[in-house]
Amino acid sequence: MGENASFWESLIYAHPTCTTWKQEAEGSIYHLASIFFVVGFMGGSGFFGLLYVFSLLGLGFLCSSVWAWLDVCAADIFSWNFVLFTICFVQFVYVTYQVRSVAFDREFQELYSALFQPLGISLTVYRKIVLCCDAEVITLEKEHCYAMQGKTPIDKLSLLVSGRIRVTVDGEFLHYIFPLQFLDSPEWDSLRPTEEGIFQVTLTAETDCRYVAWRRKKLYLLFAKHRFISRLFSILIGSDIAEKLYALNDRVHVGQGFRYDIRLPNFYHVALPETPPVQPSHHPHHLQRGSPRHKPAGVPNCGSFLAPS
Repeated sequence: MGENASFWESLIYAHPTCTTWKQEAEGSIYHLASIFFVVGFMGGSGFFGLLYVFSLLGLGFLCSSVWAWLDVCAADIFSWNFVLFTICFVQFVYVTYQVRSVAFDREFQELYSALFQPLGISLTVYRKIVLCCDAEVITLEKEHCYAMQGKTPIDKLSLLVSGRIRVTVDGEFLHYIFPLQFLDSPEWDSLRPTEEGIFQVTLTAETDCRYVAWRRKKLYLLFAKHRFISRLFSILIGSDIAEKLYALNDRVHVGQGFRYDIRLPNFYHVALPETPPVQPSHHPHHLQRGSPRHKPAGVPNCGSFLAPS
């Protein structure tokens, strides 16, 4: 204890105390450095926040180095401040390189702004998602098929960037797929990672389309490495399927002013205001292990359907 006490006493009291203080203030360079430090420590997070912090702190240490060289004439103060300035400069260059490395093509940038940025996904996480699809946007020409019923294997997950896809089963129209919707979310959700399957519907491009595709095995490897990305896609796919189901539920009519309710297909029907009869363009679908693209048995395409008494 005595040795520790003597150490602290020598550290505190070994130096002479200030009896008189300087009347004049330090030069403007010193105060400019202090201003840079104060403003620099107000920076935020993320890439641009780091650029803000390192740039202002670097300027502050540079001003301190100039002040130590010209006013104080102290080599040690100059050396430490110049070393800290160099570290900030190197960090600034490194972060700038990272920001440039996560730059994307126009379509991927628009996809990020429309779908991923509102969810708070950072550019670094989005970069992993883009690299998983090889940063490629695939073109599907008009009237070409993305998948054919009973033939095309379910080996990828695709997201429509532009255009419109028509979904049919046995030549009968089901619904459309629009931009920022998954092409095969029901098929993806209907299979476990170890299972294989084929499409039960045909997907045809009504216009020239552009889409992003993730290979099934490669995407599952990404999920295994990054659980956050796995939860993100689970939410996006679930939301996409729910939108398709509710859109179908609003459009399915079974005649005589009654609407088919996909939530309670055997018991519940909602009466609609009397409207002139129209040819139904959508048909109800049964969710088979998460897939809304299967027509339920026992539901007519059109005609009478009376509410239960």
